[in-house]
Amino acid sequence: MDDGVDGANASVTEVLRKDPTMAALIDRHGPLDVAPADDEFGRLCTSIVNQQLSTASAAAIRERFVDVLGGDPTPDRVLDADESALREAGLSGTKVEYLRNVAAAFRDDERDFTREGLADRSDEAVVDALTEIHGVGAWTARMYLIFALGREDVLPLGDLAVRKGIEQTYNDGEELSRAEMREIGEAWRPYRSYGTRYIWAEYES
Repeated sequence: MDDGVDGANASVTEVLRKDPTMAALIDRHGPLDVAPADDEFGRLCTSIVNQQLSTASAAAIRERFVDVLGGDPTPDRVLDADESALREAGLSGTKVEYLRNVAAAFRDDERDFTREGLADRSDEAVVDALTEIHGVGAWTARMYLIFALGREDVLPLGDLAVRKGIEQTYNDGEELSRAEMREIGEAWRPYRSYGTRYIWAEYES
């Protein structure tokens, strides 16, 4: 077993292993990383496509979405894409609207949603900024924190798989309150995003 979580220093593993349950997940699933995306806009589009879909369905629709665009998502490609073709790719009219709202926001010279542009803003300030875009809710914004910006200490309890995964892993599948889940996550600070990745891995295995 690697002493460190891939791409992070050994302190991540050291902190997470203080929780015996999390230590077992690290042994079972191996190194998992939390790193910034190469393309923040593309990652946000993926989160919007994924809203309320299974992993398999979302992957298939995203592939067709990229085909319609003629390449990886860019604000211009999304805004220029034919709406009927996007609908035929499996996107609802609502999601097409959301994707176009995001594209317009990213093309706005007054706002910078890149990692560099948001570097000095707290996680909650980033969530507040993103949720000003119609179609970006708290769940999508927290996915952006983890998967686009590589923020290391996010616990997205708005995600059903995270909640179910914590209940499955820590309470034999029995219901837990969000307060109880937050208390469990306290043991993972300041690396709750890594803990979340292990919960997802276990839940999906």
